[in-house]
Amino acid sequence: MSILDSKIPEGPLADKWTKHKNTINLVNPANKRNIDVIVVGTGLAGGSAAATLAELGYNVKTFCYQDSPRRAHSIAAQGGINASKNYQGDGDSDYRLFYDTVKGGDYRSREANVYRLAEVSGNIIDQCVAQGVPFAREYGGLLDNRSFGGVLVSRTFYAKGQTGQQLLLGAYSAMNRQINRGKIQAFNRHEMLDLVKIDGKARGIIARDLVTGEIERHSAHAVVLATGGYGNVFFLSTNAMGSNVMAAWRAHRRGAFFANPCFTQIHPTCIPVSGESQSKLTLMSESLRNDGRIWVPKRKEDAEAIRAGKLKPTQLSEEERDYYLERRYPAFGNLVPRDVASRAAKERCDAGFGVNKTGEAVYLDFAAAIERYGKEKALTSGIQNPTKEQITKLGEEVVEAKYGNLFQMYEKIVDENPYKTPMMIYPAVHYTMGGLWVDYNLQTTVPGCYAAGEANFSDHGANRLGASALMQGLADGYFVLPYTIGDYLANDIRTGEIPTDTPEFEQAEKEAKERIEKLMNASGINSVDYYHKKLGKIMWNKCGMSRNEKELKEAIEEIAALREDFWKNVKIPGDANGVNQELEKAGRVADFLELGELFAKDALTRNESCGGHFREEYQTKDGEALRDDENFKFVSAWEYKGEPKDAVLHKEQLVYENIELKTRSYK
Repeated sequence: MSILDSKIPEGPLADKWTKHKNTINLVNPANKRNIDVIVVGTGLAGGSAAATLAELGYNVKTFCYQDSPRRAHSIAAQGGINASKNYQGDGDSDYRLFYDTVKGGDYRSREANVYRLAEVSGNIIDQCVAQGVPFAREYGGLLDNRSFGGVLVSRTFYAKGQTGQQLLLGAYSAMNRQINRGKIQAFNRHEMLDLVKIDGKARGIIARDLVTGEIERHSAHAVVLATGGYGNVFFLSTNAMGSNVMAAWRAHRRGAFFANPCFTQIHPTCIPVSGESQSKLTLMSESLRNDGRIWVPKRKEDAEAIRAGKLKPTQLSEEERDYYLERRYPAFGNLVPRDVASRAAKERCDAGFGVNKTGEAVYLDFAAAIERYGKEKALTSGIQNPTKEQITKLGEEVVEAKYGNLFQMYEKIVDENPYKTPMMIYPAVHYTMGGLWVDYNLQTTVPGCYAAGEANFSDHGANRLGASALMQGLADGYFVLPYTIGDYLANDIRTGEIPTDTPEFEQAEKEAKERIEKLMNASGINSVDYYHKKLGKIMWNKCGMSRNEKELKEAIEEIAALREDFWKNVKIPGDANGVNQELEKAGRVADFLELGELFAKDALTRNESCGGHFREEYQTKDGEALRDDENFKFVSAWEYKGEPKDAVLHKEQLVYENIELKTRSYK
C-alpha cells in the first residue's frame, strides 16, 4: 500500500488555485496546433472540456456512444446548478459554498479541490449566460435563485426543471463551433473499449463503431475521460439505461486507481418502483423539496388503509400527518441533505408507514405551497377577499411556472394529478461520488489520462449536495482541465503525431477483439438483462441504503459466482459486425460485475458510516451516520490486480486545515 500524492499546491487555501495557475507550464498557441487530445464522453464535463480545449488550439477528438452529444445523460439534470454569487444577499460566499460542500460530503472530500470549485462557480454562470442559457429570472430581470438540500442560502441557478438540458445545449453549441472550424473531430455512436499506454503514458484508445462494428485505433497525446458515473450497477437507477462504467473501468484495468466505489448517492425524491418489469427509475428534482412538504400518516392503520385504497391522503388532517423531516430536523426541515432524507424515508417505510401498494413510498405535498403562493399572488394582483378556489388557481399557476414540466412528467408516469393529490416518492440510486482517483490536476494514476465530472471522485466526498453535479462538470471542463492539462502537454511539443501501428495498439486491439469473441461465443442460456437484474438485486439488498458486514461478505461471494456464470452462459444474438445492442450491453454488464464486487469490498473495508455509506454497525443512538475520523479520514484508491478480490488498497490521507471536523448535524 502507498500514500498517494495529490499534488495539492502549498500556501493558503484561497491562494492555491491562483498560485498554481501562475506557476504551471503552458503550451504556446503555435505548439497547441501540433497536439492531439481525445475526450471520451460529451456531456457537460466532456462537452465543455472539448469545446474549451479546441478553442485554445488543441486538436480534439470526441467520442460518445449516443447519436449526438445532445443526448448525454447531463440532459436529465433538473433542478439547477450552484454558484456562490450571493445574488439573494443572504450571506453566501465562496467559503460558505466550500464549507457546505465539505460538510455535505461528511468530511470525506479534498479541501483544495472543493475550494477551487467554489472559486470558479461564479464564472460558470457568466459563461453560460453568455452562451444564451435561459436561466430563470426575477421580475426585475435579475437571475433567480432557489434553495437545495444541506444549505441555508439560496444559491441554485435554474431553468425551470430542465437545467441540465439547457446547460448541455450551451456546451453543445460551443462544441459545434469548433467542429465547424475543424478543431473537433466528432465520433458519435462510438464506444471506448480500452485505453492504450505507450511507455507508461496514455496515448490513445481502442473504440468500436456501434453502427458498423469496426474496431478502431485512435491516438493522442492525452486522453480525457468524462463518461459519468456507475449508478447502473444497481440496474434500477435514475441514470439513462445506456449509462455505464466501461471507459473508466477499462482505464482502471490499465492502471488508473478507482477511488471510493462504495460512495454512492441515493436520491430521496424519485418515483417509486412499480413492478418487476421496470427498466429504470425517474427522478423528481430535489428543487421540489423547496415547496413540497414530506409526510406519512401518523397512524399505521391510516397507512394501511391508504395502501388498500380505502383512504385518500387528502382526507387526513394536518394533525394526522407526520412531517417527519420537519420533526426530526427543524433547522433544515425538508431541505436536509439527500443521504439524510433518504434514510429517514426508508426508516418510516420499514416501520410500516409507507403509502403505496408496496409500502415503499412517502408523500411530497404541495398543498401548503399552493395556498401560500395563491394568497401572495392575489395580494399582488389586487384581488380583495379571494375565494379558496381563486387562491388555489393562482397558487397552481405559480407552482406550474416553477415546476410545471416536472409535474407534467409525474402525471404522465403515475397517472395522478400532483396539483390535487400529493406526489409519491421513494429513494433510488442516483449519483456516484466514487470514480477514478485524480490529483489536483485531474490526472489519474496513468500519466496523460485525465478524468472529469462524475467520472472522477474528487469533489463530493461521501455525499453530493444537490445542484453540485452540474457545477463540478462545468468547472472541470471550462475552467480547470484546460489549465492543468497544459502542464502535462508542455512536455509533448516536440513529440509529433502518435502512430497507431505500434505493438501497444496492436495488443490492445487484439485483446478488445478477443473479449468480444468470448462474449459472442458463450453457451447462450440467459439474456444480458437476466444477469444485470440479478446483480442489481444483490447490490440494492446488500450494498444499498444500508450495509452490514455479513451481507457485504455474502454480496462479494454472490457477485463473483454470478460473474463466472455470466461468462459461461450469457446469450448474445446476432453478430459483432454491425449494430448489436445486446453486445453493447454485455460489455457494460461484464464491467459492472467486476465493479460490483470491488464496491462491496470497499464498503466492507470502511468500518464507519459517512454520507451515503451507511454501515448498520456504526450509527448514533438517533440512527445517524457515525464517522471514525481517526481511522478512516482517507480516500480509498484501489489498484487493479486481475480480480476484484485481489485489488490492492492505497490511501490518500485527507487533511483539514480550514474546517473543524464535527458530527454532521442538520437539527
